[in-house]
Amino acid sequence: MPARAMYCYTCDSDEQHRSLTATEKTWLRGRTGRRSVDEFFMCEAPECRNVRSGFNKHPFDPVIRVPLPD
Repeated sequence: MPARAMYCYTCDSDEQHRSLTATEKTWLRGRTGRRSVDEFFMCEAPECRNVRSGFNKHPFDPVIRVPLPD
């Protein structure tokens, strides 16, 4: 799925978000304990990487940020 503009809670603005990669989904499952994480997107703004779902702009408290790839 291509990137799309969505509101980012941590940036406090509309930013480009993209679906998580397979590696990022595996990481998020381990981080949250959820079996399915297909509904989550990551903010592509520099230094952000905040996770949100398609319907919930602030699903985690505190926010979860996808780590940078190695």
